Amino acid sequence: MTYDIATIPGDGIGQTVVEAALPVLREAGDVYGFEFDVTAYDWGTERYREEGAMMPDDALEQLEPRDAILLGAVGHPDVPDHVTLHGLLLPIRKAFNQYVCKRPTVLYEGVESPLRGYDGGDIDFVVYRENTEGEYADIGGREHRGFDNDVAIQSALFTRQGVERIVRQAFRAASRRRGKLTNVTKSNAQAYGMVLWDDIVEEVATEFPDVTVERLLVDAASMDLVRRPEEFDVLVASNLFGDILTDIGAVISGSMGLAPSANVNPEGEYPSLFEPVHGSAPDIVGREIANPLATVLSGAMLLEHVGEPEAAAGVRDAVRAQLAAPAAPRTPDLGGEASTFEVARDVEARL
Repeated sequence: MTYDIATIPGDGIGQTVVEAALPVLREAGDVYGFEFDVTAYDWGTERYREEGAMMPDDALEQLEPRDAILLGAVGHPDVPDHVTLHGLLLPIRKAFNQYVCKRPTVLYEGVESPLRGYDGGDIDFVVYRENTEGEYADIGGREHRGFDNDVAIQSALFTRQGVERIVRQAFRAASRRRGKLTNVTKSNAQAYGMVLWDDIVEEVATEFPDVTVERLLVDAASMDLVRRPEEFDVLVASNLFGDILTDIGAVISGSMGLAPSANVNPEGEYPSLFEPVHGSAPDIVGREIANPLATVLSGAMLLEHVGEPEAAAGVRDAVRAQLAAPAAPRTPDLGGEASTFEVARDVEARL
């Protein structure tokens, strides 16, 4: 079996971590009996600075036939973040109906959490983030620019279809895992979109009697991810809230360099996109010290999505074994001195 994979290394350390992670995925193919046909696209902020667009007009047509997409990171200090996000990642998510953003958080054995008293395995939850509407909907505008009455209007969009489908995906995950779902909103202050969200969670919950539902406001959820992270199993949240909560999850589990992410079209009508949660990290570009494991773990999610669960488990086991080994190479974010490529080669060898 050969899988047609697109890579968009992007900017900054994104290029380094994708280059380091791809041999690990190829090795998984050698071990488990499949191959990759990889097409790389040099889209990102350098293209924007030269041509005025992050990607070409026919970018989506080029990507659509692929089985999956692996993204490194996008962002540059000289280009506003809203330009990079709206110029590449959000158009792909929306055009390919990648309405599920799945972000697992695991504290691995051998990794130290900044929280006292937590060991490997104590933190293990996953956030299901609505990925195509909510607060990231491109609805609003600016008027009277340059005057004292300059005004900006930004509207969040919540549709019954959009909320119901992400909530149902989260319930299914909770039913497969430990049977607990935490619904995170801010419905005390946002009485329309967030209340609709809460209503739909209550409706869908009747289909999953085996799942216990907890309801938290986003400020309380942020606090409790620090105070009692071991009690969480599956969290479901809107686009903005899910984004914030998963950054907290990455930090309490030891490093942003260990946080993978999947932007999924569950029906398989379009390719799904896999990426590390971290950004382009311009402060360490060129030093080859970025942790590649978030990208490797995102690759494991890609493998599982395309139908290679044994290979995905093998990659995760190799990462888990490396992190648990005291003498294994580690990048500086985990207290070591190894390079990006030394860490990736060690995982590859463990496969």
